[in-house]
Amino acid sequence: MAQPPILSLEGLGLQQGGRWLFGGPKPGEGAEPIDLHILPGDRLALIGRNGAGKTTLLRLIEDRIDADRGTRRVKPNTRIVFLEQEPDFSSYDRLMDFALGGVNAPATHEVEAIAGQLGIDMEREAATASGGEKRRAAIARALAQDPDLLLLDEPTNHLDLGAIDWLEDWLTRYKGAFITISHDRTFLKRLTRATLWLDRGTLRRKEVGFGGYEAWEEQVYAEEARAAEKLDAKLKLEAHWLERGVTARRKRNQGRLEKLHQMRAARAAMISDSSAAKLKLANDEDFKSKSVIVAEGISKSYDGRAIIKPFTLRIQNGDRIGIVGANGAGKTTLLKLLTREIEPDTGTITHARTLSGVMIDQQRKLLEPGASVRDILAEGGDWIDVRGQRKHVQAYLKDFLFDPKIVDTKVGILSGGERSRLLLAREFARTANLLVLDEPTNDLDLETLDLLQEVIADFDGTVLIVSHDRDFLDKTVTVTLGLDGSGKVDIVAGGYADWEAKRRAPIAAKAKANAPTAQATAAPLSPPSQSGPKADKLSYKDQRDYELLPARIEELEAAITKGEAILADPDLFTKDPQRFATISKGIANARSEKDEAEERWRDLAERVEG
Repeated sequence: MAQPPILSLEGLGLQQGGRWLFGGPKPGEGAEPIDLHILPGDRLALIGRNGAGKTTLLRLIEDRIDADRGTRRVKPNTRIVFLEQEPDFSSYDRLMDFALGGVNAPATHEVEAIAGQLGIDMEREAATASGGEKRRAAIARALAQDPDLLLLDEPTNHLDLGAIDWLEDWLTRYKGAFITISHDRTFLKRLTRATLWLDRGTLRRKEVGFGGYEAWEEQVYAEEARAAEKLDAKLKLEAHWLERGVTARRKRNQGRLEKLHQMRAARAAMISDSSAAKLKLANDEDFKSKSVIVAEGISKSYDGRAIIKPFTLRIQNGDRIGIVGANGAGKTTLLKLLTREIEPDTGTITHARTLSGVMIDQQRKLLEPGASVRDILAEGGDWIDVRGQRKHVQAYLKDFLFDPKIVDTKVGILSGGERSRLLLAREFARTANLLVLDEPTNDLDLETLDLLQEVIADFDGTVLIVSHDRDFLDKTVTVTLGLDGSGKVDIVAGGYADWEAKRRAPIAAKAKANAPTAQATAAPLSPPSQSGPKADKLSYKDQRDYELLPARIEELEAAITKGEAILADPDLFTKDPQRFATISKGIANARSEKDEAEERWRDLAERVEG
């Protein structure tokens, strides 16, 4: 028997800035009213462009703001917790004070337990805490309240990869319902089972996780395009230029991904596993002539701790370099070394004489709120120089997914994501042959991420990217510089997934050596014994799991890879939605079993090794 919803929105309408954001009272006065029913255990991705009203919808669900029309019904005793994108710490002295200051104030020991797992000192002064520390404190506050419904607004912003993995694991085990807004495709694909799509004031729901969203979106747009054939040409142009652009961009990006794979293959041939980790070409002199940044034996230490151990790297024109690692591992230090913002303790950094860079970081707060979009892009005029070519400012706005009509809109009323997109538009117009991007994906919607990938792929120069967005790195960079916190810099041809595979290789090789046969079937998983045998002795079942689990993990990885390859067919969802759903569920189950198997094997390996 189906369970009743824990929360329902019926006929909801809201005015914002003199217009109906949702549900105008008369036909033609606004978009459709919001109707939404949230069930126990729902795992919902909330998708929509910047400015569509996603965060506003979460605030309506939480009851932080009141709707102008419609009703909101909540099952009695339902605990709703909102993890905001930018929580206000200004009235709190310590991070712990903030964590204990929620509406449903959590117990101190619950906050401390989660904070300990996240590696955050809750006694830290809130005023001096970094963005990552504040985000961890906000997560500890939200999760410790034991919510029945968790509202997550860009939860992975400012988190490093280890913290994202921890949050994904927590949400996988979480029994309540959640709705999440996120630009992190990997996060969404791993966790969501249904999708809410907020598009031009209309909220649609589909019982398919984010993995099926893009196929669904294109199907809806195709149906709208057929209906638009009955409209006059001008109306079609006004109503559908953006949708057609999104679909075409996505298809073009498929071709760019193929080119990216070819570039990675060429780069892989240059990478040596020598202790110096040098990049080489068969014709070294030719390689040197194309190099734009040359780092020879560089290192950096602070207070006696090696942040970057000696390594050598040659970056060619056209390289897309990704820098990844946990917070504090040295990503920013490495970026500053490569851009010569700081000097190495040993070695040398040489730039080509023609190198001219543009730094794009998280500066959207520096945009003057009272300035207009026209002011930001064209200094109040009608034309903008885009890398040496003159272009009308309204045409350029279309290139960055803006409605040209916003040209005289004040920056202060744009959403955070729209301001980030405006900053990208301004900076990408500058003439340069080096782009330095520091966490560029924060606050961007998915369409803008597609656009950013396209702009980077078409950029005639070199790109350095610091990011925690795994999907973005996998689709963008040719070489990954991975930092594990020890000071060593791994140089890997490919993206984040390639770096992860290299990190796992020693463990996998050791596991395979211990496995009696690759065709063996693992015994059912069993939780580690609480008392447990001595470190150097395993029970018969533990020993069997230790020997057979590596082969099972390989089987699951192969099944996941095969399933993802099938889902890559953009027509599958339309042609066979049942098969799409079955494969998606199978991938989710395989990932869950794989995670359990890896954790179980690591526990056993630690006991074997004492």
